[in-house]
Amino acid sequence: MLKKIWLGGLTLPANIFMAPLVGYTCYPFRMLCYEMGAALCFTEMISSNALKYKDAANDRLLFTTSDEPVKAVQLLGSDARIMGNMACSDYLSPFDIVDINMGCPVPQVIKRGEGCALMMDKKKASEIIRNVRRSGKIVTVKIRVGMNEKALVAAEFAKICEDAGAMLITIHGRTRNMMYDGTPYFDQIEQAKSAVSIPVIANGGIFSTQDAEKMMNLTGADGIMIARYGLENPFIFSELTKRKITKNKYSVLMEQIDLTNRYYDVNFTLSYIKKLAAYFMKKQKGVKKYKSTLHECSDITDLQEVIKKIFDEREDKNGV
Repeated sequence: MLKKIWLGGLTLPANIFMAPLVGYTCYPFRMLCYEMGAALCFTEMISSNALKYKDAANDRLLFTTSDEPVKAVQLLGSDARIMGNMACSDYLSPFDIVDINMGCPVPQVIKRGEGCALMMDKKKASEIIRNVRRSGKIVTVKIRVGMNEKALVAAEFAKICEDAGAMLITIHGRTRNMMYDGTPYFDQIEQAKSAVSIPVIANGGIFSTQDAEKMMNLTGADGIMIARYGLENPFIFSELTKRKITKNKYSVLMEQIDLTNRYYDVNFTLSYIKKLAAYFMKKQKGVKKYKSTLHECSDITDLQEVIKKIFDEREDKNGV
């Protein structure tokens, strides 16, 4: 299952990626995933319009350092000129890879003609890819298998992306209408893989090593992308890549607090760590009480003490 991925001038050591997730894939979490064995991690989705109008939030979303092994940003938009200009801008100069979001199913994104809506406008989608390619960066595209079950176009659209200059495609195996639930269309990913010569990464419905193996076996994809399960169990990357990791969830959370607090303000650190800790505790007994206690934390010291107490109470710091 494991293999290297060649992407332009980059050689990725494995074919296991972490998906861009709004509110979560900040610099500290990406660094955690890289440490665990992920070969490629993306920033949160960045609006090209927000970049154009110099939204202050971009500084946090785009934060990176020289320690990040590979720098990949995901860009959202529907205006080919703006997308191209922003890809060439100083904002994205630190990044090696620009991933174009053509798969987001959220209603407000679709209404603006962005995300998955671009799969209904092949000419515009192609123009966007060509314009972003002007940046000279490696360009990848994330898509779905179609808008609904009556419009399954993964293979056709993947070929359009390749012809326009995309160097890798990630395919979420669900339609836009399915949002984030339901069995992926494995056959659609397989057909797309057969239609193009560039790497195809499969995404959707992967919540275990068994799911990952099933996805690879049924689709013939070149690799997989983990999404929400990476928040619940970042150790999935070490499990899939056979990387030896001696840390546990408690030590990971403590390190995430330190790293986040080093580069971000207190409010963001508190918000992010509370959300991450809640994912770490998912499906565990007494989780409602733990979440309530976490929510009440008002400073970093308090947060650290509460997390320590939670793990001590469970008497298993590998557990939560």
